[in-house]
Amino acid sequence: MSAVTNTTTIGAIDAPSRRNTELMLLGFAVAIPVFAYLNVGLALDGEVPTGMLGYGLGLGLLAGIAHLLVRRFAKYSDPLLLPLATLLNGLGLVLIWRLDQSPRLIADSMRQYGSHAGDAPKQLMYSAIGVALFLLVLVFLKDHRVLQRYTYISMFVAIVLLLLPLVPGLGTDSFGAKIWIRIGPFSIQPGEFAKIVLAVFFAGYLMVKRDALALASRRFMGLYLPRGRDLGPILTIWALSLAILVFENDLGTSLLFFGMFVVLLYVATERTSWIVMGLLMAVGGAVVVGSFATHVQSRVAAWLDPFECLKTAPEGTNMAWACDQMTQVLMSFGSGGTIGTGLGQGNSDLIKFAVNSDFIFATVGEELGLAGAMAFILLYGLIVERGLRTALAARDPFGKLLATGLSGAFALQVFVVAGGVMGLIPLTGMTMPFLAYGGSSVIANWALIAILLRISDTARRPAPAPAPNPDAEMTQVVRP
Repeated sequence: MSAVTNTTTIGAIDAPSRRNTELMLLGFAVAIPVFAYLNVGLALDGEVPTGMLGYGLGLGLLAGIAHLLVRRFAKYSDPLLLPLATLLNGLGLVLIWRLDQSPRLIADSMRQYGSHAGDAPKQLMYSAIGVALFLLVLVFLKDHRVLQRYTYISMFVAIVLLLLPLVPGLGTDSFGAKIWIRIGPFSIQPGEFAKIVLAVFFAGYLMVKRDALALASRRFMGLYLPRGRDLGPILTIWALSLAILVFENDLGTSLLFFGMFVVLLYVATERTSWIVMGLLMAVGGAVVVGSFATHVQSRVAAWLDPFECLKTAPEGTNMAWACDQMTQVLMSFGSGGTIGTGLGQGNSDLIKFAVNSDFIFATVGEELGLAGAMAFILLYGLIVERGLRTALAARDPFGKLLATGLSGAFALQVFVVAGGVMGLIPLTGMTMPFLAYGGSSVIANWALIAILLRISDTARRPAPAPAPNPDAEMTQVVRP
């Protein structure tokens, strides 16, 4: 006689959280910038820099607190995103501190302010605020699907953020671009936060409308064209992007927002025609605006031939400034060669404006060479890859679109900044995420990483096993 028992396992099957992997990678992410800091100090003065211990402890403390909170509130999230962001943030602090030691920048600071504290301590403070916002998002955003409720509210908030720099007395003009607002002693770039809010709106809107937008009316040259009535959303976003370009002279933000929407349109509908139409509209809009916007004309002239432009541009104009900046940047990249001059041994500080923000990638190209620049691009590419992997793993369409939008916005920002500095496209005035000096950028990008971690935690969290059936009874089979 034998018996067969019907049993049901209660609870979820445990899955590896990979938090120990994250902790090990965080150790490398903190150690590498500390050694880079030491390298800069030895190259400049031949001595160990006095602030190295404080820098290492500060970066390690931020990384440790972030790891503990991730272990507690996002146990199953992606193990690479936090170490990658920490490494880029730490190396950015090293590059900013290296430029702070430039004799020319020290002399300029003494002449203007009577003292020279440098920007690295302020950037460390901004990084701490960014990590604090990162932790707040993880603690209070229990489920990313809650954001879907605020689809149209996020649209309103994004429009307000984009219009703030145009408010008299609040917005400020920096070399022709109106992308900043000043509140007391602080300057904020609202567009950095608007990209996250717009990603929420685009994801929520396209999740509802994707079926209608995927319908085609006719086929032309191998492409399925959308119906005329469905062109409203892309035309609206296109018009908003052109308005930003015309009234705020902000080429980077305009490209970023329109590009993110087109990418999400393609992902939501799987129609290649949206990509082709978006590219044609972007090129057409840029040509039309460039025909009368002097700010765009100066950027294009500096992109096509900065050395010739420098000879012919009237002295003291925006065009002369843009061409001079571009020539200095290209010479920095050229002098770096394949492996660079070495940390602390370059001359990129000769760039007269925004050397530690808009043009900090020129310092990477000169002092670390082509190899170092490609290493940074690879790190950014890994963040984008992990974000897209999160989108593929997400179990809900809103999470898929939101992760894709955030990853796409991050990738587009890296492309327009690195492409502009290296002469691939015209300069845009945006900053490299985590690397460049600026509080708005580093704070917003830490929030972006937190949302991606929340989506990945939800996607990788094991589903609970089915509850036991109360009607199930043990059965006994007797065999003669």
